[in-house]
Amino acid sequence: MTKKISPKLTLLALAINAFAIGSTEFISVGLMPMIVKQFHVTLAQAGLTVSLYALGVTVGAPLLTIFTGKWNRRKLMMSIMVLFIIGNLLTAFAPTFELLLTGRVLAALAHGIFMAVSTVIAANVVHPSKRASAIAMMFMGLTVATVVGVPLGTFIGQQTRWNGSFLFIAAIGIVGLIFSSILVPKDLTIPGKVDLRGLKRIFSNKSIVLSFLITALGYGSTFTAYTYISPILEHEFGFSPNMIVFILLGYGVMVAIGNTLGGRWANQRVLAALTKMFAALAVALAVLAVAIISGNAWFGLIAVLLLGFFAFMNVPGLQLYVVQLAEEQVPNDISLTSSFNISAFNIGITVGSLIGAQVTQYIGINYTPLAGIVLALLAMIFTAGTLKKMK
Repeated sequence: MTKKISPKLTLLALAINAFAIGSTEFISVGLMPMIVKQFHVTLAQAGLTVSLYALGVTVGAPLLTIFTGKWNRRKLMMSIMVLFIIGNLLTAFAPTFELLLTGRVLAALAHGIFMAVSTVIAANVVHPSKRASAIAMMFMGLTVATVVGVPLGTFIGQQTRWNGSFLFIAAIGIVGLIFSSILVPKDLTIPGKVDLRGLKRIFSNKSIVLSFLITALGYGSTFTAYTYISPILEHEFGFSPNMIVFILLGYGVMVAIGNTLGGRWANQRVLAALTKMFAALAVALAVLAVAIISGNAWFGLIAVLLLGFFAFMNVPGLQLYVVQLAEEQVPNDISLTSSFNISAFNIGITVGSLIGAQVTQYIGINYTPLAGIVLALLAMIFTAGTLKKMK
């Protein structure tokens, strides 16, 4: 008889993979100045390493969910990590900017399917009252990546070359592959072939479509400024490259705290909690905008840490709300609905970073937080309106 794997160990395996994936998702934020110098591209072009990655996740999440519906979940996880490793190795050894972007997209495809599948697994292996916390634990891998992976990867890039950071991430991916083979159970429920009629059921459901919009706006609002946080810290507040590593570490610690608290607060009355989170995020972006205007380094440091606290606090609640909606209104399409919400997260990153690029190019990097405020307030308004209709 096969010994059953504890749900905590399954969540640990998911978190390890999420750590690897989270490290590569945002590593180019810390490496942006080095990428600009290495490939002789503009800052806005270098921002494509974030926006195209997000676009790859957007496409990969639903598309690969459809094609892998009959796959054993453990084998699927292992295949995902193999694709992830290949993408990062291509990025690390890319001789041109175009090949670097190709590697980023390959890694992004792995990211998309991983997040879609792992969210459903995390929600199903625990008691229903603990679902947001379980999703938060899985997303904690992304959080820890922000705390440790991104600053450490940035430091490695500074001490060696920029591509050393991606070799480091590929090595983490190998660790994730090993843990997946050990800790992900063999007998997880296989969804089976995805019913493509589910596309119609999902996108004809106004509540679900609105939830995708809220996810994109609320999550994407941070990225108008966060995508360019390294040049903001360097040029607007005067921090040295080495100091930026420690600030990114502090930012990640605040993200970890915010993510954990966000998961707890969203366990009950998820929409009410999200409304407050979006309002607080808008305030945090406003504080950063004022800090940039002042040019005061200490004020800037506090503003960046405050932004970190609220930036990803909404993630567990956003994903839980969509899963709850799917269970209630499209129970045959839960995995597909989850995958589209992962796409919505990354549409938010794509839109947020592209808006930030346009603002940087045509108005100035100082104004990127203001664009984020608009997106956060729109998310708050839509969430509050949905909550009001439910009462």
